[in-house]
Amino acid sequence: MNPLRYTLRAGASIFGVSALALIAVPGLFLELLGLEATPDVVWSMVLMGVTLVALTGNMAVVSFTATDRGVQAASAVMMVAAGGLGVTTLLIPVPFTWFSVVYAALGFGFSTAYVVGLTRASLAR
Repeated sequence: MNPLRYTLRAGASIFGVSALALIAVPGLFLELLGLEATPDVVWSMVLMGVTLVALTGNMAVVSFTATDRGVQAASAVMMVAAGGLGVTTLLIPVPFTWFSVVYAALGFGFSTAYVVGLTRASLAR
């Protein structure tokens, strides 16, 4: 179960950094994704950053305090969410940037880590 706990903690760290960037410098984040930083979109990025703070906290708390079953349930949710992040990042309606490719790869990487961890946990029963 430790690999899933560590994956949740690592994911919380990445989301935490993303949350801070989205709140502090949303225009830069948008520029790195190749999007125009209009006031509406900047506001949306800040709002997303605030929601990522909550997700970051929940992931960290689960990784430290939840039962093994709770960690597995949270990991299953995050497996889907991380994969969705990768897909959604690639579907941004602008040409790819180095940042969008890296950000999508992070999502797919975490999704894969959750799949591997959940598979190992299932086989260990």
